[in-house]
Amino acid sequence: MDELTTIQCHELHQQLLRLRDQLKALLRNSAERVQPVDLDKPIGRLSRMDEMQQQSMAKANRRAIEQRVVQIEAALLRISRAEYGVCVACEEEIGPGRLKARPEAPFCLNCQAEREASR
Repeated sequence: MDELTTIQCHELHQQLLRLRDQLKALLRNSAERVQPVDLDKPIGRLSRMDEMQQQSMAKANRRAIEQRVVQIEAALLRISRAEYGVCVACEEEIGPGRLKARPEAPFCLNCQAEREASR
């Protein structure tokens, strides 16, 4: 595999910062969509069920975004410790292509595949 260059690491660091800011903005803007459904609203039963389904999907989406922010924060910490680009499971290098596609990735492709297969 190709080793991550200083320039690539800097670019990925900037990408992680931008992505974190974008996701945090999404979280701020989505807060109203996860508010409890008002059961006293004068709307029909189907409309209420639809609203509850939308709320459930918004909550799931919010949890996924929160989890990705945590992963980004962990990647930023690895950068500050000069541990970025190294798989946290096997300590092999994570390829630059994978990091470009998913800069917060803590695992190399092999370890990620093993984790997904064991679920």
